[in-house]
Amino acid sequence: MTSKGSNKHTLRWILLMLIFGGIVVLYFYGYFGGFTKVKPIDNEEFAKYTGNISDITIPDSVRIIGLGEATHGNAEFQQLKLDVFKLMVEKYSVRAFALEGDYGGCEAVNRYIHGGPGTAQKAAAAIGFPIYRTKEMAQLIDWMRKYNATAKEGEDLRFYGFDMQLYECSYQYLLEAAKTFAIPTVELEKLWDKSEGKYSASFTADQKAKVIEEVRQELLQLNDSTTAQAVHFADMLLQNIAVGKVMDNMSKGIALRDSLMFVNTHWIMEQEAFRGNECIFISGHNGHIQRVHDYGTEGKAMGARLANELGKAYFVIGTDFYKARVSLPKGKSGKRSNHTFFSKDPLAEAAKQCGYEICWLDFSRIPDGTTLKHQITDYTWMGDVGEGYSPLMAFLPMSYRDWVSPKSLYDGVIFVSNAHPIVVLQTTEP
Repeated sequence: MTSKGSNKHTLRWILLMLIFGGIVVLYFYGYFGGFTKVKPIDNEEFAKYTGNISDITIPDSVRIIGLGEATHGNAEFQQLKLDVFKLMVEKYSVRAFALEGDYGGCEAVNRYIHGGPGTAQKAAAAIGFPIYRTKEMAQLIDWMRKYNATAKEGEDLRFYGFDMQLYECSYQYLLEAAKTFAIPTVELEKLWDKSEGKYSASFTADQKAKVIEEVRQELLQLNDSTTAQAVHFADMLLQNIAVGKVMDNMSKGIALRDSLMFVNTHWIMEQEAFRGNECIFISGHNGHIQRVHDYGTEGKAMGARLANELGKAYFVIGTDFYKARVSLPKGKSGKRSNHTFFSKDPLAEAAKQCGYEICWLDFSRIPDGTTLKHQITDYTWMGDVGEGYSPLMAFLPMSYRDWVSPKSLYDGVIFVSNAHPIVVLQTTEP
């Protein structure tokens, strides 16, 4: 008679074998594309249509220029924020930079580039995420500050955030605004634990939302155009609470976040239109920026929503890599380490074989009927590394690759042959 312990042991081995077998199948599927063979790119044909960052051309009808990044943890994708935005400012008179970062933290940057105290590194640290505490982000901020120092009235650059994952800066700025407009802040101040630098644990999410909404309504009743930003600080706090309440369902939380980032991008567009500027520049992960991306029944990503609404008035620049050594956090500790990935994107491989460190491929330049046009339209692999590392990524390459049609997602792609990890600066918070 078989013991219960033996049965459990046998079942455990069967389960482990099934898992291992699944990993092997998925590994070969992810690495080789299953039974689909991706045709190599003709390097000579590829080289005919590539160019430099300075060759990027934006149609006159465009209202939003989106720059994606295949990873958050590479220096080259950070550097592209400055390189591409600088081109948009100088060639297309774009005056607004909007980041996948919290509005409050980005407002700290905006104040700095308009002459506020501190340093570019401390301003970058205010955004709150380690991925922005880099030399490259500080260089972007420094360039914007220097530009503003000599800009004509009304021609200054603004720095916005369209995310809501953090809340400290938005809370502090809402409190500041409420005092400025003589709105009672007793209840609002009770929400904050000064010793911890965060919300007091004694308040539930609904209680916090109730207090913030009351302050928001007070601001709206003033019926003053100068309160628009203060109201937006309240909106960011309410969005943060709303997303936090559903994050136990990850897909639902991510979808809600994207829908709110879409709303926030609209708000930025409205602010800039009021200033007489019809085009803004936004930057975030490819997954948020690209034209086609949804979360099943939970809804579409921010970029897909913008594309549905604006059509060709939304111009999307994607990025990809041949090889990337990416800085990623691991587990709850958040300790970062570097890991190597290969996208298996034949277009990125062609860029490397042609000897380009970085190049731009404008899809509109590729004639119909050519092999290359077919290849950018057909499905292929592209790299997609998020902000997190799992050992399974070494065994399941498909976990960091997307099987997509590049042309359906982007107007063109910037390829980086060998991307290097960001270095997170250890700087004192402002």
